[in-house]
Amino acid sequence: MPIESWRGGEVDVAVIGAGAAGVGAARQLQLLRPDLSIVLLEASDRVGGRARSVHPFGAAAAALDLGCGWLHGARTNAWTKIAEEVGLTVDRTPAPWSDGGHRLEQNDPDAKAAAVAINDFFERVYNYEGDADADLSTMLSPDDPWGERIYAVGAFMTGGELDKSSVIDLGRYDPGPGPDWRVRQGYGSLVATYGLPVPAVLGAEVSRIDHSGADRVVLATSKGELRARAVVTTVSTNVLAAERIAFWPPLPEKIEAASRLPLGLANKLFIRVAEPRMFPDDTHVMGSQHSRRTGAYQLKPFGMPVIEAYFAADLALDLEREGIDAMFDFSVEQLKRVFGADVGRKLSPLAASAWAGELFFGGSYSYATPGASDLRDVLCAPRDGRLFFAGEACSKARYSTAHGAYETGAAAAEAIAKSL
Repeated sequence: MPIESWRGGEVDVAVIGAGAAGVGAARQLQLLRPDLSIVLLEASDRVGGRARSVHPFGAAAAALDLGCGWLHGARTNAWTKIAEEVGLTVDRTPAPWSDGGHRLEQNDPDAKAAAVAINDFFERVYNYEGDADADLSTMLSPDDPWGERIYAVGAFMTGGELDKSSVIDLGRYDPGPGPDWRVRQGYGSLVATYGLPVPAVLGAEVSRIDHSGADRVVLATSKGELRARAVVTTVSTNVLAAERIAFWPPLPEKIEAASRLPLGLANKLFIRVAEPRMFPDDTHVMGSQHSRRTGAYQLKPFGMPVIEAYFAADLALDLEREGIDAMFDFSVEQLKRVFGADVGRKLSPLAASAWAGELFFGGSYSYATPGASDLRDVLCAPRDGRLFFAGEACSKARYSTAHGAYETGAAAAEAIAKSL
């Protein structure tokens, strides 16, 4: 519920950032403490954060998600129930890369051998018992013929290259039991719809949080000064690390934690298909079995005439810097391996994300650098019963997910409900 004429003032609780964590915190507070006044401050021009849906085929057709798109651990994912409560459609078609899903080359001997090698790699990660927090590349066997494929899958998981990412952190990752499902109207639409009952101010960038006073926290925003009894900060780790928000007194431990829990990068390109019959519905294929610099491609999600290309880590950053035409050309070259040299004539670029260059995010989802896995607790720890922190990077097991973000926002709301 955007507030058009807002010029600051006073409120019980200010929530900074209108993504999954911020919306979750605000809605939970409304439920627990309807007596409190709440405002959601969002620097950008929309609610949803790193969940963002577009509808190029019209409102009645399925959406395309430029950010998070899958309800991971769907049976216990809070957003699954929320989607049904707000009247959106949860599609239970198995994810194409999962058991029961359709992988184009799943019976290919190379694909089977790669799958075994990947499973062995993750088995080593989850069973790691070393004293030092190594980087993920140390979990590779030097002579593994599928090392490049493992690098690619690791990048999809963390958004970062293997030699930058913590073994212990990935070993803790657990999105919850159950399959991966989708929201037909889009994950971004789901977060935005759930946020509708919350008073929100768009275009309100917070530049300073002064928590030196005894009774109020004072926020300097691009739309005026706001005084609050409690504040929930849900901005990305890259925004915190860059000190886009100044704290007074300073909170160096938060900045340090954020800088060692940087955002990895995952970008998507949606490719329009002129002859949809050329491609099977809801089918997954890798662009390359033998290079870490590869996209993953989902053919015709929801049966729509599109291919969703997914890039991560250094490849995603390089392609983002070159632009949508470079993303498209790279994808066509990879799809030729599977569908022949003429496939490009039937394809055209439709829409792409570029999360690294998004001013108020700076990336996609967090990973821990070696030695930093325990800093998720430092990042999330409240201060003085008035400053609270939430977001996917605060979740020890469900970081990188929208439901992990929601859970940390709801936990912050419960703490505020008790402290005020």
